[in-house]
Amino acid sequence: MSGSMYKLTEEGKNYLENGLPEANLAESLRGPMKIEDLKARIENFGIALQWAKKKRWIRLESGKLFLVRKTRHIPEHDALKRLSEGKQVDGKMIDLLLKRKLIYMEREDVVKKAEKMLGKEILNLPPELIKTGMWRRVKIKPYNVRVTGKKIYPGKRQPYKHFLSEVRQRLVELGFMEMMGPMIETEFWNFDALYQAQNHPSRDWAQTYTLKHPKYGKLPGRGVVSRVKAAHENGWKTGSTGWGYRWDIKKASQLMPRAHTTASSARTLANLPEIPGKYFAISRCFRPDVIDATHGVEFNQMEGIVIDKSLTFREMLGTLKMFAMEIGGAKKFRFYADYYPFTEPSVQISIKHPEMGWIELAGAGIFRPELTEPLGVKEPVIAWGLGIDRLAMFKLNIKDIRELFSKNLDWLRNQRMLI
Repeated sequence: MSGSMYKLTEEGKNYLENGLPEANLAESLRGPMKIEDLKARIENFGIALQWAKKKRWIRLESGKLFLVRKTRHIPEHDALKRLSEGKQVDGKMIDLLLKRKLIYMEREDVVKKAEKMLGKEILNLPPELIKTGMWRRVKIKPYNVRVTGKKIYPGKRQPYKHFLSEVRQRLVELGFMEMMGPMIETEFWNFDALYQAQNHPSRDWAQTYTLKHPKYGKLPGRGVVSRVKAAHENGWKTGSTGWGYRWDIKKASQLMPRAHTTASSARTLANLPEIPGKYFAISRCFRPDVIDATHGVEFNQMEGIVIDKSLTFREMLGTLKMFAMEIGGAKKFRFYADYYPFTEPSVQISIKHPEMGWIELAGAGIFRPELTEPLGVKEPVIAWGLGIDRLAMFKLNIKDIRELFSKNLDWLRNQRMLI
């Protein structure tokens, strides 16, 4: 090859002087021999065995090696000898020797470039000096470790998306299974199955969105629908008197963007969940609201439920405390008595933001029998709905919830990836 030359590696020089491993192996086989006996005698036995078998000089049978044929002419050895003498070698043989790392190609222009740098003070080591080993002979300019280098912004996940993924991963590690549900729900799953009366103020047009087209969706089987209907009208078999009104199946069929992830909890309870069991959902929800530093018309909510015969209100408070401290990093939190149509008793937890003060984090409680029993669950169920956007504000130390979805490159580049 013009402008290039091939040189023997240390391994190639060894094979030229002492013979190729496969040739030495074949030469040693005077008859059938055990592999163990040959390993100690043949240098680079693994390589010898590989190439001798590939060339069909030997065969392996019952842990013994047998000589199939013997050859005096070893093309690789002849090629190594010719290259050491500066003579030409066939291109295919060159490829084979390069593959076996018995030779390497040294370009003359690389050597010349390296030689030109000798005697000069250099800042960076170019590849020519490294390849030829001439870096040992050049003067390298001292590096000032006190100088601040150029800041690099590597690719990374959007901070809020990363936070949600980490929360999801931690919940799975705690033994929770993820609940799934559609973004567009019927009012049945969003309200009725949760024992929320059809004339409740939260179902007013100013509190929830509705769909114009399509306007109605499909309800589940008659059994679930009839039990939920009876729970609303007269309490069914729960011992309750219900809400005491005539339940409207048409209103329950209306479609809406889900207002909370509790709709996924209702679906899970109606679908024969594991008992005892722990479930969670992190889903997008929608509610009409005035957009400000802590509110938006769409948001993420983290829903959780735990089902077990032995559950009490104390376990629920402990679970909320764990989320506030371990996942949210809150040092101060407090509980308030609260009211929700589908839980009794009910509680709210707030955490203290270092700059914004106390922020409501989650509402929680024990699901009422009027909710769980019509869906087929008789065991206690503790539940909470956590505003994970606000938790992310706390964790990422931001003052405005809208920054979670920011396109500000400076904020995105400098935001630390935390949980």
